[in-house]
Amino acid sequence: MLSTLPDAFRVPVRSVAAVMLAFCLAVTFAADASAQKPKPLKDGGVLSGELTATRSGPRKKRVVVYQLTSEPRSLPAPGGLCNLETGPETFQIVTSDAAEVAVLKPFLGKTVVLKAEELSCSNAAGQLSDAIVSKWSLLTKR
Repeated sequence: MLSTLPDAFRVPVRSVAAVMLAFCLAVTFAADASAQKPKPLKDGGVLSGELTATRSGPRKKRVVVYQLTSEPRSLPAPGGLCNLETGPETFQIVTSDAAEVAVLKPFLGKTVVLKAEELSCSNAAGQLSDAIVSKWSLLTKR
């Protein structure tokens, strides 16, 4: 049967074996990369990453929302992984007064270290991050 195929359709067995081997290796490395578990983050744990701010809300009532982008972290129960395979990477930093805003403002666009004292997963449509840090303290010094 192989002799009836034109030369353009004949593929050497070594080439097929090499392609199959390359495919198997690629699948194996992809599975290893996705199998890495994120570091756990518990209440009182330390978060580090770039601090950014965005404006959120209706035009006349806009508020500044602070966000920390970090490596993926897994949260303790009941939040678990926030329904993500790798855990949350973006953390909304909740500010409750002008003093907390004044603490964060000089560090916008810079890498900061926070002690996250109270964590939860995002569950409302208006939340911009994967997880929320409602109580925190800044460990980075000026």
